[in-house]
Amino acid sequence: MGGMRFGTFIPQGWRHDLVGIEPAAQWQAMNDLAQYVDAGPWESLWVYDHFHTVPVPSEEPTHEAWTLMAAFAATTSRVRLGQMCSCMTYRNPAYLAKIAATVDIISGGRVEMGIGAGWYEHEWRAYGYGFPSAGERLGRLDEGVQIMQQAWRTGSATLDGKHYQVDGAIVRPLPLQAGGIPTWIAGGGEKVTLKIAAKYAQYTNFSGIPEEFDQKSALLRAHTIEVGTDFDAIVRSSNYNTVIAETEAEVADRLDAIEARVAPYLGERTAGFMRDYRSGRALCVGTPEQIIERLTDMKSRGLAYAIHYFPEAAYDRSGMDLFAQKVIPALA
Repeated sequence: MGGMRFGTFIPQGWRHDLVGIEPAAQWQAMNDLAQYVDAGPWESLWVYDHFHTVPVPSEEPTHEAWTLMAAFAATTSRVRLGQMCSCMTYRNPAYLAKIAATVDIISGGRVEMGIGAGWYEHEWRAYGYGFPSAGERLGRLDEGVQIMQQAWRTGSATLDGKHYQVDGAIVRPLPLQAGGIPTWIAGGGEKVTLKIAAKYAQYTNFSGIPEEFDQKSALLRAHTIEVGTDFDAIVRSSNYNTVIAETEAEVADRLDAIEARVAPYLGERTAGFMRDYRSGRALCVGTPEQIIERLTDMKSRGLAYAIHYFPEAAYDRSGMDLFAQKVIPALA
């Protein structure tokens, strides 16, 4: 078993993680952090693909995913660039294939294609996409991935599908990466999403909670047998909300600081927001020793790639520093 691979999210406002920074200064904050990640031990940086903030839509800025991808492609030199995850319906898949290929060229071949069916109903309806059934959203995901992979392999895409019809859509230049941009299918839907992943994915991204991860992995394996692909060739990843400090008391202080920062914006929703960090599901909230122990267990279960979200990153990088100094060397 090889070493664990690590990515990290760049705060883009979606999770109220740029509050208090003037909108005009937010690009500088994001880009400074991208430069920091580019110079560090991280394999990849990631952004979300959303238009409205969580846990509730607000007036706080949320920066657009693929615009950031193009910008980071130009301002970084080493780190790989991903979205967790692009929502298929938000952009026609032939158009998205074109965008991603262009960003791959700009970046020198560093793009990861994170793609999913989408879920955030409020922003779907607000932006005029409606909100079709899960079955239709997943049907679009399946057809869209076929279109993108065909475009990247051959330079053209044709599909007369139920949801998408493209006819000789030329996607040139091809991505720099041989065989096309790696496809990450995000989501743990057991009947359909994991089957789509089994058919097309080089990477998956689903729950990093031990029992859930085991269950999804077993189902993914069963789907690969059914569709005739190689389970062991698919890299399994999970995302982790991460707050780290040398002592448990310091971890508690950090959580209090995060809560104090968002409370003026979230009001009565603050406690629910903080449950992501204060529940037993928060495997990567703790001391380096605690986090190493939990991730070592996950590695033994087949987790090969961990993507970490540091809610403090735009304000305080000391947690990221500690993680890079202590946790990554113990597992990589």
